[in-house]
Amino acid sequence: MRQFMLPDLGEGLEEAEIVAWYVNEGDHVVTDQPLVSVETDKAVVEIPSPSCGRIAHVFGAKGDIVKVGTPLVEFAEGAEPDTGTIVGELGSTEHPLAAGPSSERPAGQQPQVFPAVRSLARKLDVDLESVVATGPGGTITRADVERAAKSVSQTGRPEPLRGMRRAMAQRMMAAHAEVVPATVTDEADIDDWPTGEDVTIRLVRAIAIACKAEPALNAWYNSSTGERRLIARIDLGIAVDTEGGLIVPVLRNVAERSVADLRAGLDRLRDDSIARSIPPEELRGATITLSNFGMIGGRFANLVIVPPQVAIIGAGRISQRAVAYRGQPAVRRMLPLSLTFDHRIVTGGEAARFLVALKSELELMP
Repeated sequence: MRQFMLPDLGEGLEEAEIVAWYVNEGDHVVTDQPLVSVETDKAVVEIPSPSCGRIAHVFGAKGDIVKVGTPLVEFAEGAEPDTGTIVGELGSTEHPLAAGPSSERPAGQQPQVFPAVRSLARKLDVDLESVVATGPGGTITRADVERAAKSVSQTGRPEPLRGMRRAMAQRMMAAHAEVVPATVTDEADIDDWPTGEDVTIRLVRAIAIACKAEPALNAWYNSSTGERRLIARIDLGIAVDTEGGLIVPVLRNVAERSVADLRAGLDRLRDDSIARSIPPEELRGATITLSNFGMIGGRFANLVIVPPQVAIIGAGRISQRAVAYRGQPAVRRMLPLSLTFDHRIVTGGEAARFLVALKSELELMP
C-alpha cells in the first residue's frame, strides 16, 4: 500500500478544499488520470494520478479541507512513492454550530443540564455545548436555552468560509500583517472623451504609461530578504467581482498590446472568472493591480495590496461635478482615482509622480 499526498500547490499555499472526486475505491487508474479537483487560491485545479494502480482508499469528502502533505488516495498496487510534485502553476472533527455566546469550560467538563432543559434544547435545535450556563454550579437553565435560540433566530447560524472567500480572508489577513499602506487620490477630467469610450481599457493603457514614467510601482518586494525587483513587463491584475468572491486574473504585457487585443483578453478573463473555469496560471504573477470598483459605486478607497506587489490603483464612480475649467466654473465628468502603495518600498514622491502621469494620460483627447 502506498499513499499519494496532496502536492505542493504553489505560492506558499498550505491547504485546499475538495470540490469533486473522479474516482472511487476499487477503481483502476492510469498515470495522469484526474483523481480529484480541489479549490485553492481562487481557482479549481484537477490533481492527476502520479502512476497506475488500483485505488484502495480515498481520503476526504467534498467540502473537506486537506492540508498539503496529507494523504489523498491510497494505492493497492502499482504506485510509485509520491515525490510531492508541484501541481500546475498557481504561482476531521466537526465543530458544532454556535447558538449564542460561548463560555470557556475546563477540558472534559460537561455542562449540567436537567432532562427537561435538554429536551427543550432538542426541540429548539440548540447546541448545549455553546450555551452560556448561568444557573447554580454551572447548570444550564431554560432561560439560557431560550436566550441562545433567540440569538440564532436573530443572527443566523455561522457558516464556515469556503473556496474563494476562505482564500480571500487568508490573503487579506497576510497583507494586513505585512504591508505598510498609504493612499493618494486625485480626479481626472474625462469630459472630452467621446460617447461610448471604453473606460477600463483607457485605464489599462494609462496605467501602462504611468508605470513607464515611474517604474518603482511596477515591482515586487520580498520582505523576508529585503529585496526589491523592478519589472519591465507590465502584467496587470484586474479585480473581478463574482458571486463566490473576488478573483484577480492577470492581463499580460498590457503595454505592448492593441486596444482590440486588450478588450478581447479582458472579456475572456472576466467570462472565465465568472464561470470558475479560469486556468490557475492566469491568476499568478501580477506586477500591479487595477480595481475598477466605480462600476458598482464609491469614489475613493484605501485598497489592499497583495504581496509581493507594491501598488494597486482604484477607479471610482464617474460623475458630473462642478470644477474650475480654464478659469471658469463648469460641470465636467470626473473620474476619481485612488493609488494605494506600500510605503516600505515606494516613496511619496514616486507615488505622486505615478498618479500625475496616470491622470495626465487619462485627460488626453483620444
